[in-house]
Amino acid sequence: MPPETLHLHHGDCLEVLPTLGAGSHDLVVTSPPYNLGIAYRSYDDTRSRTEFLDWCRQWAREVKRVLADDGSFFLNVGAAPSNPLFPHQVLLALTEELFVLQNTFHWIKSITVETRAGEPISVGHFKPINSKRFVNDCHEYVFHLTKTGNVPLDRRAAGVPYQDKSNIARWGHTGGQDLRCRGNTWFIPYETIQSRDKERPHPATFPVALVEQCVRLHGKGEATRLIDPFLGIGSSAVAATRMNLATFTGIELDERYLGVARERVAADS
Repeated sequence: MPPETLHLHHGDCLEVLPTLGAGSHDLVVTSPPYNLGIAYRSYDDTRSRTEFLDWCRQWAREVKRVLADDGSFFLNVGAAPSNPLFPHQVLLALTEELFVLQNTFHWIKSITVETRAGEPISVGHFKPINSKRFVNDCHEYVFHLTKTGNVPLDRRAAGVPYQDKSNIARWGHTGGQDLRCRGNTWFIPYETIQSRDKERPHPATFPVALVEQCVRLHGKGEATRLIDPFLGIGSSAVAATRMNLATFTGIELDERYLGVARERVAADS
């Protein structure tokens, strides 16, 4: 995408978002701090639950203002095994008056499946925990929020081929295409890295492919005007560049993370 359509802002999203035009973006893909004590460089991730949820309502209100009426807001939220209600508390706070929950996706980071021959295959990456109470947490939520709950999606753009090819002719809704809706479980592993400090210095990131999936599903293609109010090290900016989107706006509080985001975009251009 041309440099003039890429807007990376250093600052607090509560200060930058009000400077943007109402309805100026089609798509929001973001992951805010989780209030789980994560060691960010410039943000205190240990607020009280009430204070944190009030803060979420503040920035979500501005997100709704800058989002087009037919726009989509994909909110990635994870949890700690000892705090499993957290994603749902955030969701309830944002759907009390602001948004409608249209879809819930499960971002699968790691999974083990068996082949038809009974052979187990394990793929993906997860952070193992040593616990007698909890199992390893291998997924996060992606909540699809809209203003009305009636926003059309391009399900096939984010689809997968049929495993049983006879379904293509047997089911009329296929239109003869070997592509079906992927559903609400997305297996998107992290890319393998050699050094976390050098390649993934932010403590909580999502893969570029996760953003690309949201862009495809929303269905506006290269005309998409994407915004990420919690840019981090720039996965959404890299996705916008790779997909040649019309515009991208990113906001990041920490100057170092923003610098890494700029470097990633430049390296990918």
